[in-house]
Amino acid sequence: MATPDMLVNALTTMLVTLDPPGLAPVFLGLTVGMTAVQRRQVAFRGSLIAFGILAVFALFGSGVLGLLGISIGAFRIAGGLLLFWISFEMVFERRQERKEKTSQAAITIDHIHNIAVFPLALPLIAGPGAISATVLLSGTFPGALDRALLIGVIALIMALVYVTLLVAERLDRLLGVTGRAILTRLLGVILAALSVQFVVDGVRSAFGL
Repeated sequence: MATPDMLVNALTTMLVTLDPPGLAPVFLGLTVGMTAVQRRQVAFRGSLIAFGILAVFALFGSGVLGLLGISIGAFRIAGGLLLFWISFEMVFERRQERKEKTSQAAITIDHIHNIAVFPLALPLIAGPGAISATVLLSGTFPGALDRALLIGVIALIMALVYVTLLVAERLDRLLGVTGRAILTRLLGVILAALSVQFVVDGVRSAFGL
């Protein structure tokens, strides 16, 4: 049975990895020229699709790893290193630049109605970091009820992402450039600590320590 500490860890990991405040300015760039109703539709569809993607990985991620012969310990080490790289980008503000470049490229290639799917749902919300974090967490939630709780945590975070996208314009004005920089770096440091813990747990599991 999942403990309160496990739920808090899952909540923190998903919250920091998804980084809702960091999505706000990118979402505004993606939906420039849209009405409030159109933005709401794009935000809802993108959040719903991203939730579906992460829920599938929460349910079947560990099983797929088993079929591939990859141990949870090995994936924890690899996932922890990937999350550490994302935290490095957050601290040095490289992740935001990459997100903005992704959004700009997508606008010129895809039609505006597909923005909710690409690049909003994938890869901006349910990106490699979020998918890796979900699979890592699913390994610590083995039971059916535990997985249901994990999906509940993902749903809660995705609802927060949706609300953040709805108030993106206000949030962007409120935080400003300095506020966004401080928040992103703070979340990056927290994610770095969580990613190191994933690596430590992976080493213990892989070598039976």
